[in-house]
Amino acid sequence: MLREINIKNLAIIDDLTVRFEEGFNVLTGETGTGKSIIVDALGLALGNRAQSDMIKAGEKEASVQAFFEIGDASALPEIGIDLSDGVVLRRVLSTSGKSRAYINDVMVTLQTLSELGKALVDIHSQHEHQSLLQQDKQRMIIDSYGGHLQELARVQDLYTVVQALREELNALTARVQERAHRIDLLSFQISEIDSARLKPHEKQLLEEEQKILSNLHRLKEATEAAYSLLHEADGSCTESLSKVLRRLRDMQAVDPAITDTLEMLESAVPLLDDAAISLRHYRDKYNLDPLRIDEVQDRLDLIGGLEKKYGNSVEDIVAYRHAAAEELKELETADERLQSLEESFGKQRDLLLHAAEVLSSKRQKTSRKVEDLIERNLKDLAFRNANFRIDVSQDRDKDGSYCVTYNGIDRVEFLFSANAGEPVKPLAKVASGGELSRVMLALKSILADVDNVPVLIFDEVDAGIGGKTAESVGRKLVKASTRHQLLCITHLPQIASLAAHHLRIEKAQKNAKVYVAVQELSSPERKEEIARMLSGTVTEISRRHAEELLERTK
Repeated sequence: MLREINIKNLAIIDDLTVRFEEGFNVLTGETGTGKSIIVDALGLALGNRAQSDMIKAGEKEASVQAFFEIGDASALPEIGIDLSDGVVLRRVLSTSGKSRAYINDVMVTLQTLSELGKALVDIHSQHEHQSLLQQDKQRMIIDSYGGHLQELARVQDLYTVVQALREELNALTARVQERAHRIDLLSFQISEIDSARLKPHEKQLLEEEQKILSNLHRLKEATEAAYSLLHEADGSCTESLSKVLRRLRDMQAVDPAITDTLEMLESAVPLLDDAAISLRHYRDKYNLDPLRIDEVQDRLDLIGGLEKKYGNSVEDIVAYRHAAAEELKELETADERLQSLEESFGKQRDLLLHAAEVLSSKRQKTSRKVEDLIERNLKDLAFRNANFRIDVSQDRDKDGSYCVTYNGIDRVEFLFSANAGEPVKPLAKVASGGELSRVMLALKSILADVDNVPVLIFDEVDAGIGGKTAESVGRKLVKASTRHQLLCITHLPQIASLAAHHLRIEKAQKNAKVYVAVQELSSPERKEEIARMLSGTVTEISRRHAEELLERTK
């Protein structure tokens, strides 16, 4: 429900706050007082296009802020902003031509603002943004009114399945067409990798061996020299240590205090022996065939070539081999899979087509029912010769088969003609704002139970009507207000008298400046305003007539 709108520096408005109530709200006032400016301002807050000349002369910015109380936020579009405590829409215009949009003080794109705005308000005027003019919305109305949502869900589920099968089938068909070439390629690749007989971490070990082989002469010289100094040469470490130990044993016989030092050096003997054995092992290890370096290099070149084709490491190559084997297996059984997919696709497509035809049949029956109801309502709204039709048509492919979409096979469009002999045209192309408002009112009257847009605004709904027709329009507005919050700008006292909340818009002058004021009318003030609407000026006769209208409303 729209609770409040605040407008600053827009057109002739300086700073204006307008509050609204539940049910039927009516805005009245002399022509040119700014009633439509309020509706235009709300349109800006809902995401309508703006122009810099809308800003009040002499000001740099204009702003509009609208506050909505929300009963069920789950019914609104998901925009990533918490709306559970209400919605504040704000639009700021600048003289540079740029504008900023906010939802609950979070800056958003104009598209996001418009998306949420369309879910909150329908404005029916010459400059409206109206969800009912969209063919998708018209189709949804027919489905909701006719209770087709289960059938629609069935179509949508099947369509999703068919699309997935179609994509898989197309991909597999393309692969089957190039299967022979692909099988040859995969077979060659698997054979090439298998013939290499790769081992885990092989490349690292080969690179270490290559480094040794490249420095084999230096390594052999170093080990020979080290072994000789440690164990073989005259005066080697082990020979010198033996001499030291003999001297210390002689000292121990005289001075036992040397025992600790003797034991430390004796413990070094087995370490030196082990080191000598290890050096002898390395001396033997480096006694290699010089041709071995060519074998290692050839093996590294082989692995490097495979890495260029299949991955950056031996592990990657092995993983590629496993994936290729899986694909090869699929290709070798592709004929069976293709046949199975074709059968499944055909079966699901037939189910989808049948479900879409069932839904289409129900849509057509519901459309005839809605047509009749709308035409009866239009007669009450001064459209004696109006013609309203709902076109439910189907697109077909070149072969004559139905084009099935996510929403079935139907295009649903509301068509209208106001006068006898004129062809019906799409509702979106109806030129007269007053006519369009009344058509929308007729639609809202019968679709109130299925239309979930909470706020309806009617501007110029009374254009070209009066008397008994005005009372019919008023009654339909009252009916619509039982399910929606209604805001109506009117010049007809018959309609104004039916409202639950009456606002009078006035234009005044202060300090040589024009400003707009809004007054919430009490019962006596309502009588005076309706009397003015009846006769142009307030007289005793118009007061009595106004009192009669208000009493009849009670």
